[in-house]
Amino acid sequence: MVASRRRLPAVAMTTSDVLVAGAGPSGLALALQAASLGAEVRIIERRHHAFRPSRAIIIHPRTLELLRPLGITKAILAEGRPAPAVNLRLGRRRVVTTLGPFAVHDTAFPYLAFVPQAVVERQLTAALADRGVEVEWGAELVDLEQRAAGATTFVTRPDGKMETIDSRFLIGCDGADSTVRAAAGIPWPGTTYRHEIVLADLELDGRLDEAVAHASAGPEGIVFLLAMREQATWRLLASRGRSPSAPSEPVDASVIEAMVQHCGVEAAVAEIAWSAAIPLQHHLAARYRSGPIFLVGDAAHTHSPAGGQGMNTGIQDALNLAWKLAFASRMSPGRPETEALLDSYEVERRAVARRMLATTRLLFWLEAGTDPVARFVRSTLAPMLAPLAPFVLGRDRLIATAVRSLSQLGISYRTGVGRLLPSGTPDLPSLRPGDRLPDVAVKSDGGRTLHEVTARPGVHVLLARSAPPLGSLPSDPWAHVHRILSWPGAGAVGVRPDGHVGHRSRPADAWAIADWLRSIGLAPTLDPAPTPRTHHP
Repeated sequence: MVASRRRLPAVAMTTSDVLVAGAGPSGLALALQAASLGAEVRIIERRHHAFRPSRAIIIHPRTLELLRPLGITKAILAEGRPAPAVNLRLGRRRVVTTLGPFAVHDTAFPYLAFVPQAVVERQLTAALADRGVEVEWGAELVDLEQRAAGATTFVTRPDGKMETIDSRFLIGCDGADSTVRAAAGIPWPGTTYRHEIVLADLELDGRLDEAVAHASAGPEGIVFLLAMREQATWRLLASRGRSPSAPSEPVDASVIEAMVQHCGVEAAVAEIAWSAAIPLQHHLAARYRSGPIFLVGDAAHTHSPAGGQGMNTGIQDALNLAWKLAFASRMSPGRPETEALLDSYEVERRAVARRMLATTRLLFWLEAGTDPVARFVRSTLAPMLAPLAPFVLGRDRLIATAVRSLSQLGISYRTGVGRLLPSGTPDLPSLRPGDRLPDVAVKSDGGRTLHEVTARPGVHVLLARSAPPLGSLPSDPWAHVHRILSWPGAGAVGVRPDGHVGHRSRPADAWAIADWLRSIGLAPTLDPAPTPRTHHP
């Protein structure tokens, strides 16, 4: 427990399959996928209203892929800027590039996109409302108790009353200072950086193309300026040594003016609509699960903003876990298959976070380190190498490899997947259980690419051209069968709701596929004598 329960009038106890604490991008994405797969979901948020200044501004290809079956990718991109141009200043030299399209040929989104966090949150909130789930603003988790088959959460309401909520699962999506994590007693090892990030929304006097972002790397760190039109036209993001002022205090106007000038733009600050200095931390939760309690996003890991990893990794955490919670809510608590399904979240995603924290620490050292080596790299070595930038940027394979790594397109869960998903008989050797399903062109009644075929919530069974029919499999509303006419052979591939392969077999074996589906919480049935039947979305 984190606090003694306040002596407040109580309302009737309520129940839910999944209770999400925190309505940031991670919490909203988790609630949306779980609700889309039939779970009863509630989401509470201690803030009393939705808007807050965006901290995240970049969305990655893999995140867009994962959101696609939830029906919001187009809406998010309509308010963003895919593949923006960037004017990078290195000393006296300038390098102009774009953030895509890259030579990443197995995704529909081969670029990085500028999309403010507030846009992502707004679209997720609207999609949740369409599914009958409203964010409960002003509802603060103040205490909790773990039970054998769930958690009891004590929540103060905006009217001052306290509500107790019994849920099968409680998900902490409540940030780096997570109340859920503290209440669950999960250790939070890590450090605080000697740096902070300055954010400001500005109006500028001068001729600046809003379609181009401006960045500068120098001895003191990195400065980034882009048109975001949140509380003002321009957003400033810069690194500096940690200051003694409180994070809630506005940043001195002279500091912001100097940062804008350091960016090398021909403009002056006309107005500062908002500013803040954000201290940086580097932490990884000792574990992601404590019984019915799970941690997601910044509640599980926090780090520097280098590479735009925070929001993206949090959403990817959420969509790895949400389908498992939705399906596990239909399974008996404590059974081995239920526990294996739930444990697989930490097995798969904590390893990703460990690698991501190492990457962001290196990138942030290059961007903002104050030691002599980092300063030399930014102020001397980078300008010297700037003439080689067109050659490096023209190496499609090199850039594609970096983008795949940064955006987690190359993530595979092969090492941990054996605890959850049987692999069946080998087939289609390029696809193994745990791998991300690539988005490649196919011939199918369900779509022109694999991600079009699988662009609806649920599990998808993909049958090769000559695979035997599966009879009445599946009867579960969240399992869908498609025949891929351009795939030779008689095999089958089962795809999880998060777009990773979960099963493969040759020839397609209806009973083996049914066993796999049952192992992850679906309940297909088979006719004694299967008859040809193919389902299409």
